[in-house]
Amino acid sequence: MTAHDLTDPASDPWGPLRRLTSARIGQARTGDTVAGAEVRAFQLAHARARQAVLAPLRTEALGLDEAFVPVRSQAADRGEFVRRPDLGRRLSPDSAAGLVPGSYDIAFVIADGLSALAAERQGPPVLAACRALLPGWRIAPVVVAHNARVALGDDIAQRLGARCVVMMIGERPGLSVAESLSLYMTWDPYPGRMDSERNCISNIHPHGGLTPRQAAATLARLLNEARRIGASGIVLKDEAGARIA
Repeated sequence: MTAHDLTDPASDPWGPLRRLTSARIGQARTGDTVAGAEVRAFQLAHARARQAVLAPLRTEALGLDEAFVPVRSQAADRGEFVRRPDLGRRLSPDSAAGLVPGSYDIAFVIADGLSALAAERQGPPVLAACRALLPGWRIAPVVVAHNARVALGDDIAQRLGARCVVMMIGERPGLSVAESLSLYMTWDPYPGRMDSERNCISNIHPHGGLTPRQAAATLARLLNEARRIGASGIVLKDEAGARIA
């Protein structure tokens, strides 16, 4: 199949499927190999994915109009964070000492994870949408976490005295989207919680993923049910499913 076949809508047999996915399907070929334009596009996507993983979280890029609590894991930099996932799950001593306990229903943590870009771009609008759907919930001061893995939120929430934690964390970037955010919700968080005791809402991004309003609506349903049954994870199901907002 020639490059012309794939650029001419009338002769592109992959056209209908291509409109439904960002996956690299039916790529143009030159001779017996992939066309140069496709190779360069792949290399650019790979470079963007690497940049997303290695770039530090810029708190000024969040544009938060409120005070927040910055924390760091025990990973000293992005390189160590990638090599040592265990250090990303533990608070640095200084950060642990800076968390003031209170009486809160929920703690929101904006965390870089494996894509600081996702946290910067999707974190603030998702946070605003979530807050609008949680009247009456006692919300802890927002925490911004650097070099953070999901489990870091358990320690943060326990030290803050929060009954629940929502880690708003950058996903591992793919070759089509490098700024996708996930929400990990854990009821009764404490260090040692298993992943099966969390609920995850993923693929929050502007490239065909969930919108902030859709993600917030799903999270609000899960939170209200988690509060009713006193648990999260595999025992908690979102029976309503995500609605188009």
